[in-house]
Amino acid sequence: MEKKALTGRLYDVQGFSVQDGPGVRTTAFLKGCPLRCPWCHSPESQAFYKQLSWMSMRCLGVQACKERCIKACPKGALEYGEIRADAASGGSLQLIHVKRDLCGNCGKCAESCYAEALSICGKDYTVEELVGRLLQDKKFYERSGGGVTISGGEALCQPEFTIAVLRRLKEEGVHTALDTTGYAKWDVLKETLPFTDLYLYDLKHMDSEKHQAVVGVPNEQILDNARRLAGENKKLQIRIPVIPMFNHDEQNIRATAGFCRELGEAVEVVQLLPYHNLGVMKYLRISDKPVAEATPPDDAYMRRLKMIMEEYGLPVTIH
Repeated sequence: MEKKALTGRLYDVQGFSVQDGPGVRTTAFLKGCPLRCPWCHSPESQAFYKQLSWMSMRCLGVQACKERCIKACPKGALEYGEIRADAASGGSLQLIHVKRDLCGNCGKCAESCYAEALSICGKDYTVEELVGRLLQDKKFYERSGGGVTISGGEALCQPEFTIAVLRRLKEEGVHTALDTTGYAKWDVLKETLPFTDLYLYDLKHMDSEKHQAVVGVPNEQILDNARRLAGENKKLQIRIPVIPMFNHDEQNIRATAGFCRELGEAVEVVQLLPYHNLGVMKYLRISDKPVAEATPPDDAYMRRLKMIMEEYGLPVTIH
């Protein structure tokens, strides 16, 4: 019997990325994450299963498509929703509503939607299919000192696939980065060491109880893995999302800075990532549940946090 090819599930592949490591990069975003950060700017990354996404601003109205999506759904999960004014015609558009409790994410409605207001988030790739796509941009990596970043979600939720992709990229001479929450068994993370040049490493809160209360998991494993990576002489870019009412207070920032200083020369840079609410609309595309929002920290406050961390001798940027 022929062995089935190893596959992974992604929700996006983004070329010309300049935010996910050095140079011009292509970032592969894998689905699935054990954390549930309320501020997540990519909520479609959290679940491993494929999800129906509905972008209301693209919807032409059921009049235009003659209810193609409603008729295509085998479970009756689409119904008439709100009515929106149509600036182009001066009339109105009858939109749809997705009954999420009935939707099986089969994608039949998306196949019928020529406006692409409905789409399925999640696509399966074999290792060679993804590597082939990533190598299309190799000339840009070589000219800019860039490479490929494997991100998520949490890429280590699909460990065999992630490691296989990293291995193949190194065989092709591509610089690799792994963007991770650090929430994985060390035995899994250790397998990435020979094939990963740089780790983009998230630190969300130094208090484990608060960490678990808000994002759903404790932080001991995350901190221990960071220490182990530093002990293996791996390079780290520490990423700290600055979230109001969670981790933006001076006490936590100083505790985080002290921990980063302990990691020594492994830390290439600490990146402060101010909270933004750009993910709110993404939540509304895949869910009817209420979305938590906060007021983004202003520039002056971010500069103050940067100065505090620099007191610990750390190279710090506001990302």
